[in-house]
Amino acid sequence: MKYCRYELNNEHHYGLIEPVAGREVITRVVLIPPGSDEPMDELPTRKIEQIAVAEAKLLPPTLPSKIVCLGRNYAAHARELGHELPSEPLIFLKPPSAVIGPGKVIRRPKDSARVEHEAELAVIISKRCRHVREDEDVREYIRGYTCLNDVTARDLQEKDGQWTRAKGFDTFCPIGPVVNDELDPWSGVSLACRVNGEVRQQGSTADFIFALDVVLRFISRVMTLLPGDVIATGTPEGVGPLVAGDVVEVSVENVGSLSNPVADDTAG
Repeated sequence: MKYCRYELNNEHHYGLIEPVAGREVITRVVLIPPGSDEPMDELPTRKIEQIAVAEAKLLPPTLPSKIVCLGRNYAAHARELGHELPSEPLIFLKPPSAVIGPGKVIRRPKDSARVEHEAELAVIISKRCRHVREDEDVREYIRGYTCLNDVTARDLQEKDGQWTRAKGFDTFCPIGPVVNDELDPWSGVSLACRVNGEVRQQGSTADFIFALDVVLRFISRVMTLLPGDVIATGTPEGVGPLVAGDVVEVSVENVGSLSNPVADDTAG
């Protein structure tokens, strides 16, 4: 099942996506009650006039209360930054205010001289999740998967010694374009990052240091995950700088591509 979140006539909707005549088309609106933890495919829907996904005004596919990110979950990326491999999942938070959708502008803050891309597979939480047991199947807590760019002010990350400022600027969490629940990160899902069409990063979730079930159980012992929350699962090697005028594209196998232009922030 694939779904998206989109705007039509100044209203925001969740829409189910189906193949129609060789195109991906939004065919039904999903009616999600606030705080619902029902599986997406069990929620009521309403049939609508079909809209091609390529022509829809897509929004971030979720409205998370928090974005929990995993650091150094690919050995090659840890090595390229000169970091030791973690002995347990290394987590940090990005604020919901950093979230933007497909096509929206990533703003390079005046406080940073080096802003970098980090392509990641994102997990969308489906229901309240706390202290997941070892004998539970974590897939029950996963609504689906999408693309995420963990934009990072690398110079501030090194300067501060912790990551809140470097990871938390407005526009530093592009996410989308659609969500697919039929991926299998345990078997390996490929992902990539391109800047102006040039490949910068390529990787597979098969190379995770910590598998997704380990990560989800670890986080659930620290904080309660709520429907719509996001887990960003780490980035492969090849991170690099973004400058004004660039277009950065994160792609995930069987999800699609998340594309965002880059500009300097002129505010303040």
